[in-house]
Amino acid sequence: MRPDRVLRGIIGLTLFSAAYMAENIRGGLQSIPRGQTEASQALGLNPLLTTGLIVLPQALKVSIPVIVGQFISLFQDTTLLSIVGLVELLGISRSVLANSEFLGRFREVLLFVGLIFWLFCYAMSLGSRQIEQRLNTGHTAGANPSNAVIPTTAGGL
Repeated sequence: MRPDRVLRGIIGLTLFSAAYMAENIRGGLQSIPRGQTEASQALGLNPLLTTGLIVLPQALKVSIPVIVGQFISLFQDTTLLSIVGLVELLGISRSVLANSEFLGRFREVLLFVGLIFWLFCYAMSLGSRQIEQRLNTGHTAGANPSNAVIPTTAGGL
């Protein structure tokens, strides 16, 4: 394995992931109500403390599902490293299939690789759910946060 290929892979995945991560955090920052900043200014906090102690923790808490989704996507995108000549999980499966003992066993090898991807992604999503429950973010699937009754029209079916 050549170091220049590894460096190209690291730089490429880092820039790719950093762009998406910045957008995810920006979305979380925009979700914080302006009143939080105004309240911290009323308490006399400077902008640095406001961002570090008030706004950013709330934004990261809101962004947890998106960040975990980004990590799962990044894990799946590691297969793109084969473009620069690095060996990754699918590359290893191709090497196994080239072995004379495994000729014609594409289904078994690719199912095994798919199972590995699924296990890692499922474990990351379970970890995300546990973090969300611990932090009580209120982003549970199917939950109605306002507990509001949806009105129906009179005379409707």
